Amino acid sequence: MPEKILIVDDERGIRETLRGVLEDENFVVSTAVSGEECLEAVKQGSFSCILLDIWLGSGIDGLETLERLSEAGNDAAVVMISGHGNIETAVRSTKLGAFDFIEKPLSLERTIVTVKNAIRQRKLEQANNQLRRELAEQYEMVGESIAMRALRKQISIVAPTEGRVLISGESGTGKELVARAIHNQSNRSGAAFVEINSAAIPEELVESELFGHAKGAFSGATKAKKGKFQIADGATLFLDEIGDMSATVQAKMLRVLEEQRFEPVGSNTPITVDVRVISATNKSLDTLIESGDFRADLFYRLNVIPFQVPPLRERPEDVPKLIEHFNRRFSADYGKHPKSFADATVAKLQEYAWPGNVRELKNTVERVVIMAGDSEVTPDDLPELADGTLEAAHFRFQKFKDATDAYQRDFIRHKLAQFDGNVAKAAEDMGVDRSHLYRRMRNLGIK
Repeated sequence: MPEKILIVDDERGIRETLRGVLEDENFVVSTAVSGEECLEAVKQGSFSCILLDIWLGSGIDGLETLERLSEAGNDAAVVMISGHGNIETAVRSTKLGAFDFIEKPLSLERTIVTVKNAIRQRKLEQANNQLRRELAEQYEMVGESIAMRALRKQISIVAPTEGRVLISGESGTGKELVARAIHNQSNRSGAAFVEINSAAIPEELVESELFGHAKGAFSGATKAKKGKFQIADGATLFLDEIGDMSATVQAKMLRVLEEQRFEPVGSNTPITVDVRVISATNKSLDTLIESGDFRADLFYRLNVIPFQVPPLRERPEDVPKLIEHFNRRFSADYGKHPKSFADATVAKLQEYAWPGNVRELKNTVERVVIMAGDSEVTPDDLPELADGTLEAAHFRFQKFKDATDAYQRDFIRHKLAQFDGNVAKAAEDMGVDRSHLYRRMRNLGIK
């Protein structure tokens, strides 16, 4: 669809010349002779780019028009035109949101290039804004329970600081969501959110992943590689499952936190970084400290500000909102109309203990969105019902581990079937490293 251009100039000759040139470039062109006409035209329709003369014959001038456009939330790219340009005017135009500033007499070639660049920049900004909205929705912390409200309050207090955070909670409770929320509300939100899962990387590679390595540091190191700490310089580093770190990595980690510097594997040259560390674990670090498997001094370095994410079974009042959230999200992903969940179905899901927490509920809703028909979702449409509870529920098992293994086995098989047995694609979709998925499959007896 052709892009729409609005030319605002009180000189008829310029309006018509620009119209002819831009229409030859397959733009749809409208014109206005005053700032007031420009504002009215924008009310009536949207434009990709506005060519706006600063010195208009009567009424409000171009700068005031630009200011009013900005106040009204106009998203068109504005290019200012002036026959009496100066640096002060150009600077003011830019501060008011103008994309560029061109002077009369106009170079038609430059004007066309400027318009195309302005439209390209506008599209990039729109795409970035859309991506931010999608990411915000994807990582939204859903729930209005007392526990969730308290958690969001704690995030708002802690996020603007530089304090290190240790997030504890069962698997699937949303520890990464908390970490991302802290980052997004921090002074580092414009920088990257870098993450590494200690449990998903083979032990022999964790050190290299964290600190990087020099060329020739080990067999296969054909070139130097930056580690996560270096990549996260000036940003936030999220260390997930820190309870799985080896003693060697823990020692190096302690030094980095103390000195904000490290040496890559195979190098003696220190690298200094500015990194905010947020860590998470689903294990009891106190127990690991007592057994000698985790350093107490590292724990105290990481646990400056502790967070505890409640399991879903402790906040059943959040289940309906989570169902709605995932239903809407997955329906959009799969090009379907959102499902209607019967009250009895929602009640059933609220009664369930959710050993896999929010992650398990998310996967259950995704399955329903894919498999259920267009009619209202009843309890019979829920996967693997048995004796009034979901078959994967902990009530079928004596041990929590057995219940969790059963759920993971079912989930992995579902994902493998979804991607025709392609382990790499299944791992990518699940958000885990392929080697980690292979290990889990082997441990769970999946071939």
